[in-house]
Order: sequence, then structure tokens, then C-alpha cells
Amino acid sequence: MELIKVRSGQLWQDNDVRFRDNPRIISIESISGDGKYATCRNVQTGKITRIAVDRFKPTSTGYKLVM
Repeated sequence: MELIKVRSGQLWQDNDVRFRDNPRIISIESISGDGKYATCRNVQTGKITRIAVDRFKPTSTGYKLVM
């Protein structure tokens, strides 16, 4: 499986089954200095969260790149 580099400005969709009917889309706002965490904004609600970069992979508990 080829991993995609996480960068600021990208849009990712949550693969969690709870969000299949209404997919949660997040925007990458910034990457921490050590590259381990991404500060993300939920596109619909505007909520800011911090997510580990290693979760950005197309698994059932991960995310998939939208744009």
C-alpha cells in the first residue's frame, strides 16, 4: 500500500463506519514541527482537532484523501 504524504491544505474523509451516511471531511491546517501530528479543521462544523499523521491511511480506522 502506497502511503500519501500529508500536507497542509489537503482534504481527507474519515473512513469510520459511523460517518458513512454523512461523511466527515477534514482540512489539514498545519503539521507539527516533528511531523507526527496534524492540526485539522472539520469542514462542516469548524471544530479543530489534532490527529496523528500515521492515521492518514485508507483503513477502516483511518482516512482517505479527497483532494
